[in-house]
Amino acid sequence: MASLPDPVGLYFPGVLETGKQDLLRALPAVDAVLREPAARTLAERHGRAALTAAVRDALEEARRSILTGEEPSVTGASVLETASRLLSGRGLRRVVNATGVILHTNLGRSVLSERAVAAVTEAATRYSNLEYHTVSGERGSRYDHAVPLLRELTGAEDALVVNNCAGATLLALSAVVADAGSVPEDAKSEVIVSRGQLIEIGGGFRIPEVLELSGARLREVGTTNRTRLADYEKAIGGNTRAILWVHPSNFEVRGFTESASVVDLTSLGLPVIADVGSGALLPLGDEPRVEGAVRDGASLVLFSGDKLLGGPQAGIAVGEGCWISAMRRHPLARALRADKLCLAALEATLGAYLEGTAREELPTLEMFHVPVEELRERADLLAGDLARIAVG
Repeated sequence: MASLPDPVGLYFPGVLETGKQDLLRALPAVDAVLREPAARTLAERHGRAALTAAVRDALEEARRSILTGEEPSVTGASVLETASRLLSGRGLRRVVNATGVILHTNLGRSVLSERAVAAVTEAATRYSNLEYHTVSGERGSRYDHAVPLLRELTGAEDALVVNNCAGATLLALSAVVADAGSVPEDAKSEVIVSRGQLIEIGGGFRIPEVLELSGARLREVGTTNRTRLADYEKAIGGNTRAILWVHPSNFEVRGFTESASVVDLTSLGLPVIADVGSGALLPLGDEPRVEGAVRDGASLVLFSGDKLLGGPQAGIAVGEGCWISAMRRHPLARALRADKLCLAALEATLGAYLEGTAREELPTLEMFHVPVEELRERADLLAGDLARIAVG
């Protein structure tokens, strides 16, 4: 009989080789490991329940090593060492970002300013007027605090804050589809998008899938590298509800290209939803600015709070009052709403923009303007420190 792959032994122990069976039988029991002298210190530091769970994980790790052909020498002490490593690796910890990418998603994106951290601490440790009018004594809205600042900074009629930009995109599209108006009941509302903007921005977030989830039918126009205004115009029909314009912030197509701008699309007489992604409020390279998209006539402008804005994770929608109201009324708005800590940090971050101190006060913006020579000096110092640690 042909030999079966080792992992089969997880389900059919009888086919395991004798040597592997012996190694598995020799694994110490959880109770035996917890009686090891070093276990007391770990239990005091992490708690007995957490240590017990880590010991089980460590033993499972050892079992898998044996089943894949390794022959580890497993003792109670070695299991505790693995458990200690697992316990130490849990939870959020400070790291050094030496990637060269300032807005690194895997490392947490923006670093909050001292003002934002203080605002979060205050909101987290005290009661607040989150949804309460202190003068009238009536219930208020959690959006009363950040919305006036967003109006002032972007020139938009109204604004809404949700948990992230993917949520803002889903909510905006869902609200547009829900307000289908003259679209027949047996027909699906259509949203027009350029093929060059059907992007995935990481984490499996794909524009076509978000459109499908919103209940809209995707109407693709143009090609990957060239989409003209006429392509959009030709695609407009009785079921068309909106045009979605997406800034491809994580890639660039160069050479033989053509695309329609937001201001071009507004001439077609349909609501234009502009997802500008990174959300620049100040000039920074070729990044589209939120204020510019509003000025160009977009009905809704969507952007992130924790990218170029330099604030907390949030999805921000600004634009025409009727569409923001439609988003606010939609049932998804409550499911996607921002919490008080996010709103506190966002309000503090926006305050720096209003006061003209954002570039100096917000760590993310400050990092974007550090001279290359200074970055090289920092890298050399870090490399030297790491080399000394390695030698030591």
